[in-house]
Amino acid sequence: MRLFRPILSLLLVFVTTFLVSCSSPTQAKIPTVYTPEKIAQLQPFREPVALAKEQMETLKGFIQAKNWTNTRTFIHGPLGGLRQDMAIVSRKLLVKDQKTAQNLAKELFGHFERIDAAAKDRNDIAAQEQYLEAVKDLDAFLALIPSNS
Repeated sequence: MRLFRPILSLLLVFVTTFLVSCSSPTQAKIPTVYTPEKIAQLQPFREPVALAKEQMETLKGFIQAKNWTNTRTFIHGPLGGLRQDMAIVSRKLLVKDQKTAQNLAKELFGHFERIDAAAKDRNDIAAQEQYLEAVKDLDAFLALIPSNS
């Protein structure tokens, strides 16, 4: 009996090792389409970005009026939290859309920086050009986020 226990323990270790090594690893499936649950989960994060899109008209008005102080203040104030909102949305999107969303966000904030520099230099032409590019990037970003409708 004394010899039987160690042999049984050793046999169980070999069987367990064999079963574990012969099993196939489970592959986590990466979703490729938005499910209704995922779309519903994204909606609260879509709203701040959509609100920023609406606020872009205010920025446009400041640029057209050559109100450089309010232009710069608006970029850093009401649109200041947009970077964080877009980063959160980018992480919540499907893997296939995340890199595109991150690139669009990076480009958008590059345009905001150039609008800020143009406002500082009182260059309305450069500010308007960068504004149009910023709107395009924001529209493209919003198009990546599925909506309930």
